[in-house]
This record gives sequence, C-alpha cells and structure tokens, in this order.
Amino acid sequence: MQKIEHIAIAVRSLDTAIPLYEKLLGTPCYKKEAVASEKVTTAFFKTGETKVELLESSDESGVIARFIEKKGEGLHHIAFSVADITEEIKRLKSEGFEFISEEPKRGADNKMICFLHPKHTTGVLIELCQDMGSVTQD
Repeated sequence: MQKIEHIAIAVRSLDTAIPLYEKLLGTPCYKKEAVASEKVTTAFFKTGETKVELLESSDESGVIARFIEKKGEGLHHIAFSVADITEEIKRLKSEGFEFISEEPKRGADNKMICFLHPKHTTGVLIELCQDMGSVTQD
C-alpha cells in the first residue's frame, strides 16, 4: 500500500455537505461524479496529498442510503492507493483477509477499486484503489 488515497464520508445531501466542507477544508470541491454501478454521487476535495470524498446515495436502495439509515452520516471508508490492485488482492487473500468483491471494478475518480470486508479490519471498511492509467491489461 502506497498511501491513504482518500477518506470517504457518507452524507445525506451533497448540496448541503459541499459548502460545509469547502469552508472546513478551505478549498473548493474540484469534482462531482455519478457512479451508477454503486448508486452513488461523489464529490472530491484535495487536502495535502489526501482527498476527501463525500458520498450521496442516488437511490434509496443503494449501499450509502442503507449505511446512513443504519449508522447516520459519517465516516464510510478509508481508501489506500496501491501500485497493482490484482497483486494486492492476492497478497491480502494469502494473509487471510476477505473481500466484499474479489474482482476489481471501475470506481470514481478514474480508479479501479475493491473493498475488504470490515469484519477482518476491526470494523473499518477498507478500499484498495489503483489509477486506471496504471492498470495493465492482460
């Protein structure tokens, strides 16, 4: 793992949360993006070498809507940048970690992503992400 890529926060409304985080972080939201496969709309902020990602559900049956219903708004996951997501999945599986999905998929911000199951990471949802530009095709 190379670094913390972003910290993701589940919010009910991007319209409410974006201005709040612009004031808090002292920087504008630089990107909004819908990820239809995840039923989510994202908003990104850059702070130092790390990003903050706000997540708003685009569907009441989406994972973010269910998360907020169960736990309320707040920290959803921590994402780590990896050089080779396929190799990192293999490495972590050999160490006994379980994944929500073992196959990387396209995520927001031009990344390939996958999530470790939080029951193996002390209750914290961990995302692995690799820039799409550095993904090798077989």
